[in-house]
Amino acid sequence: MDILIAAGAVVTLLGLAGLVWCIARVARARRAGLDDAGLRAVMQKIVALNMAALFVSVIGLMMVVIGVLLG
Repeated sequence: MDILIAAGAVVTLLGLAGLVWCIARVARARRAGLDDAGLRAVMQKIVALNMAALFVSVIGLMMVVIGVLLG
């Protein structure tokens, strides 16, 4: 079960990296001084990636929990 825990930790870190990237991308767009329509277009693209990164991190945490419970 150590492999499941380690793999879950890696998957969780990948998800967290995706979340940090989403935060950085939105912050960069806000600093760019885009108008409302431009900022809305950037946010629409980022929302899907943000949800995917959140899903990946949750799956990784589930893997860790299952590994701990089975180990």
